Order: sequence, then structure tokens, then C-alpha cells
Amino acid sequence: MEPIATTQSGQVKGRDKNGVLLFAGMAFAAAPVGELRFCPPRPPVAWEGVRDATRFGKVAPQSPQVLGGLIDAPPPDWDEDCLFLNVQTPAVDDGKRPVMVWIHGGGFTGGTGAIPWYDGSNLVNNGDVVVVTINYRLGALGWMHLAHLDAGYASSANNGLLDQIAALEWVRDNIAAFGGDPANVTIFGESAGGMSVATLMGTPRAKGLFHRAIPQSGAAHHVATAAAAERVTERMLAALDARDIGALLAMPAERILDAQVSVTLEVLAERAHGSLEGLGLAFGPVLDGEVLPRQPLEAVRDGASSEVPLLVGTTRDEWNLFAIASPPVGNDATIIRRVGRAVDNPEEMVATYRKRLPERSPAEVWAAMMTDLVFRVPAIRLAEAQAAHQPDHTFMYRFDWPSNAFDGRLGSCHSLEIPFVFNNLQRPGVGMLTGPDAPQSIADEMHSAWIEFVRNDDPGGSPPRAWPPYEPAAGRATMLFDVPSRVEPDPDGHERELWEAHL
Repeated sequence: MEPIATTQSGQVKGRDKNGVLLFAGMAFAAAPVGELRFCPPRPPVAWEGVRDATRFGKVAPQSPQVLGGLIDAPPPDWDEDCLFLNVQTPAVDDGKRPVMVWIHGGGFTGGTGAIPWYDGSNLVNNGDVVVVTINYRLGALGWMHLAHLDAGYASSANNGLLDQIAALEWVRDNIAAFGGDPANVTIFGESAGGMSVATLMGTPRAKGLFHRAIPQSGAAHHVATAAAAERVTERMLAALDARDIGALLAMPAERILDAQVSVTLEVLAERAHGSLEGLGLAFGPVLDGEVLPRQPLEAVRDGASSEVPLLVGTTRDEWNLFAIASPPVGNDATIIRRVGRAVDNPEEMVATYRKRLPERSPAEVWAAMMTDLVFRVPAIRLAEAQAAHQPDHTFMYRFDWPSNAFDGRLGSCHSLEIPFVFNNLQRPGVGMLTGPDAPQSIADEMHSAWIEFVRNDDPGGSPPRAWPPYEPAAGRATMLFDVPSRVEPDPDGHERELWEAHL
């Protein structure tokens, strides 16, 4: 018999998939199309009868991702009517199970909650939890700053963030009908999804909608200023030959995507030859004074999410994934010149990294520095900020196991930990990144740790699998996932200290 659940908007029919109940393609907000483009999300439209929820919905408008071929992802089937979420649950009952809401990555310009890597069936079966994956608006359609052109679009720079909040509000109002507990919600995500999780921790409108946070390879440091976002908007208008918002409303989404690609490449090239600050992202969260009134890391430091336990971390070699398509680094002098744009002690920086990596190429040393600048140190800053409020429930990890794909060039690269967390090493496309024979033991450890954290605020469980909290003044204990996994105090602490004055 097909499962049926009752939401506030109407009844939905799901199906059994991989041993759990799946309700897919459910609208959590009305479609932001036509005159509603660039507007905040609105409540979903109610219906009569039973609506089919057995198939995933369309994804947000996006161009094929550069890394899509790496993970064997199909071309995106997109539509502006894209604000859908998916629920996986053991049963439609009053079980009041912990809820895990996954926010996908993709540089704020790509991705969807429906790819096989994010299948939550093993979390559901092994943790007795409810897993929700969501879409949100991407690129210019979700993150383009228009408030300086028309005050009626005050939130446009962070509509993607408001979409995520609308999805959490849907969870609050409806998840009990799917066997979940609206008072026990964990948000987790990777890359842009991890940045979103950390940003939500400092977003006033998200207060109270989640109760734990797991940002993976993303923190709250990289948020654009309004002035920087305005410059991107001006580039978009020029690329589209558009003079006002009316022209943008009438513009086919395909043209906006084309302009978005060209502007993104311009921004990347500009930042590659300018300051090292920022990620080179043209679109993403903006300090707009409306949705984000202040830098989210500062808000977290001041207690914006003081009641939220935190599990945060990165991979050891994040930047290796991006280095594959990056310009070559010829020698250490090139590194000194590049890093000198962001710090006043570039020679000392390079010497410190070179001491740890004496036999590595200049490109590998540069990748190690970029890993710390963009990912690891911001994650540490977030842990430091939250540990002041959650000293017993702030935890740090680093994923150290190196992939053997691409002749070992990826190392412990960006995104590598995702299939281990979901325990999805056998899903389509995973082997493209992990290579053959990825260790199931690490998947068992990470998968169990995430479940333990969601259920008990502590990823370590009982000894001998102890995992101490991250205490800046007492050891900075960090779990290193590898074969074997181990806890280490303040890994690569000398490099961390060097960045103190710069992030």
C-alpha cells in the first residue's frame, strides 16, 4: 500500500525506496516565477485530494557544473518552479524522530537535494531519523543584489537563504506528519551548503528553526559586502544589456544563466590576480542589512546560536579538487607573490608550510595554503566562536583519508567525505572521486558519529570511541578520520597560528 501523509497544504502520496519511505518533490514554497522573480518565497499553494510525491521535482536553474563530469552527474533538468524538498522516513507515524535537513553544495550556482550521493536511506535505517533534502534558488536568481536599484527587492541578495529558511519553516510545520520531531532538527551541509549552515547560525530569521548544526567544508567567514555584490549586479546588467529590474523580470532564464557564467569567470579571473580574500564566488550570501544585518561569524561569536551544539570540520586537502583546473604554480617565489596580496609576512608563511611539506611541489604547497585560507581556518574560527557558548558540545573533525583516484592527485580533497557521512560508498558516481576500495571502516565511523551527534549532542558516543569537545584554551582536540582514525590536539597548529592576524 502506498504511504500517504497529510501536510498543512494537502495530502501527499509517497513510495518505498531503498527500504525507507520517500516523499519527493514536495513544494515548500510557491514558485518564484514571472513577476515574483527576485522576490522572497511565499507559502505553498494548498490543494485538494492526494498529490503524487513519488518523483523528485525540477532543480533550480543552473548551467552544467564543471565538476559534474567528475561525479558522473547527469545534465540538470531545471525550472524556475524549483522550491521542492524530499523526505525519507522509517514510517508515517507519531514517532517524533530526530530530523536531519541537508543543504546541498555547488558554489551557490549548482546542485540539488536529489542526487544519489545525498540518499539518506542509510541514515534513516541506521539512526531511526527523518532525513530532508532541499532545493533553493541559485546564482543570480537567488543571490543577486538589487536593493540599490529598487527598495522593493531588499532581500534579493539572500533569497536563496530565505528559501532555506522557508524549507525549515515547512519542516517545523509539517515534519510531525512524517514521523519527525519539529523540536529536534539538525541542519547539515557541505561546501556552499556548509557555508549556508554556518550563515544560518548568524541569521536572525532562522532563530529557533534548528537545534544542531553540522557545517562540512564551509563556515561563516566568506560573506560578500553589499558594495561587492552591487559590482557583480552591474556586470550582470551590462552582460544582459538590461537597464532596470523590469528588463530582468522579462529576461529568459537561459540568458540570465549565460550571463551568470561569463560574469562568474570575470570575477574569478579578477580575484586570481588581485586579493586572496574571498572565494572568487560571484553569488552567495551578502551583508544586505535586511536578511543579514551583520557578519554571521560576529553574530555567532556574540551568541546568536548560543543554544546550538556544533560539529564542524574540513578535509585535509580541500583545494586539491580545484587545483586540477587551476593555473600552474611554478616556484615558491610565485607563492610568496600571491600570498603577499593578503598577508604581510608571506616569506614566513611559505617557509612554515615548506617545513611541513619539504618534498612537495610548489603547486602542492600552494594548495595546502589555500585549503587553510578558504576552508580550515574559517572552520576553526567558527568552532572558537561557538565553543564559548557550547563548551561541552562543540566538536571539530578533519577528513584525512586520501583518495586514490586520478593517480592520487586528489588526496583528501573537497567533497570526499560526503559519501562516508551518508554511508553511500556504493552509490553511482562515488567511485569517480574515491577511487576503488574506499574504506568502509571510515564510512561506519563517520556515519555513526553523525547519528550520535544528532541523537545525543556528542559524536563520540561511549569509550573507546571518545571524541573530546574542541576547546581553544585546552588542546583543540580534533578527530582525524583515516585508517585508523584518531584524536589529535591542534593539528598543524603552527599554520593555524600564522593565520590568526588575517582571518
